[in-house]
Amino acid sequence: MKKQLAFVAGLTVLSLSAFAQTATPGFDQRQINQEARIQQGVASGQLTQQEAARLEAGQDRLQRVEDRGKSDGVVTRQERARLQQAENVQSRHIYRQKHDRQHDFNQDGRIDRPARRK
Repeated sequence: MKKQLAFVAGLTVLSLSAFAQTATPGFDQRQINQEARIQQGVASGQLTQQEAARLEAGQDRLQRVEDRGKSDGVVTRQERARLQQAENVQSRHIYRQKHDRQHDFNQDGRIDRPARRK
């Protein structure tokens, strides 16, 4: 009985350690946050449809980088650093696109320009 319990406990520890090596909860949460920022930008008109599509493609690239890192079962320190650096670049892209004075307030697919003053 004690041997079986020790065996089960050992398997649990091994499976948890393997999960910890491939788990990227911080990356996953940041992906969710960046997706929300893109959707909020579209909803508010700060992002045009084209800008949003480019940003979504960037999010897809980030996911592929994560998937490649997890493919061998271990996300190394270098892979985590690469993921974080890629996330930082994508975050800057989102910020720049949301603040570039191109708006689509009525969401008709065209860039809305502010009326000129006379």
